[in-house]
Amino acid sequence: MPEPRPLRTLIVDDEPLAVERLQILCADIAGLEVAGTAIDGAGALRLIDETAPDVLLIDIQMPNVDGFAVAEALQERSLRPALIFVTAYAEYAVEAFDVAATDYLLKPVGQERLARAIARARAQLEGPPRPATASPWITEFWVPHRGEITRVMARDIDFIEAERDYMRLHVGARSFMLHQTITELERKLDPDAFMRIHRSVIVRKDRVTALRRTGGGALELHLRDGRQLRVGRTYAGDARAFIRG
Repeated sequence: MPEPRPLRTLIVDDEPLAVERLQILCADIAGLEVAGTAIDGAGALRLIDETAPDVLLIDIQMPNVDGFAVAEALQERSLRPALIFVTAYAEYAVEAFDVAATDYLLKPVGQERLARAIARARAQLEGPPRPATASPWITEFWVPHRGEITRVMARDIDFIEAERDYMRLHVGARSFMLHQTITELERKLDPDAFMRIHRSVIVRKDRVTALRRTGGGALELHLRDGRQLRVGRTYAGDARAFIRG
C-alpha cells in the first residue's frame, strides 16, 4: 500500500519559541512536512500563495493581521488549507467554528493532541468535498474539557441545560460546559431537531419518547435514556404539538 503523500504545513505565530516548539512537534509526525513559517497574518497569506500548503497551524492573537483575518481571507478562495488554530485562549472556540476551522488547540500543545488534529485535517482533505451551501444551523461545538478543546456534535446531544451564563451539553453520561446564553444558543440550533421546553432547557426531539402529566399537574418529557425533563408552562403548547406530530 503506498504511503500517503506528505501534508505541506505552514506555522504562523508571532512568538519565535512557539514556532520552534511546533516545528519540533511536527518533525515527529509521519507524513507531515513544514513548508514554511510566518510571524503574522500578512506573511502567512503571502506564503500560502507561494507554497499552496495543505494545513495551516496558526495563532489567533497576532499584530496587524490576526488569525481570524487570515481565516476570513481564505473563505474567498476555492482551494484553501485545513485551518488549525493554536492559541492560549479557550474563549475563541465559538468564533473558530464560524470560520470553518478544522481544529482548535490550546497551548502548550502536546504531541498526541497535535497528531490527532493533523489526522483530522488529512481526513478532511482526502474525504468528499464539503457542500457548497453549508447548513445555516450549528452542527458541532468546541468546548473546553480537561485542558483541551473537545468537539461535540449537535446530533449527539440529548438535552441542554442553562447554568447562569453557561450551557451544560448533556451527551449520554457525560456533560460539557459552553460559555453562551440559552437565547443565543437557541437561535443557532436547527428547530427541526431541537425544541425549547423550559426557560433553562432545550431538548433534542429524537430523544423524546413520551409526554406525561405528573401528580402535581405539571408536564414532563421522558427521554429514551429514562431521564425526565419538566416542561415550563410557556412551552407546554409546543411540547403537546410535537408529541401529536
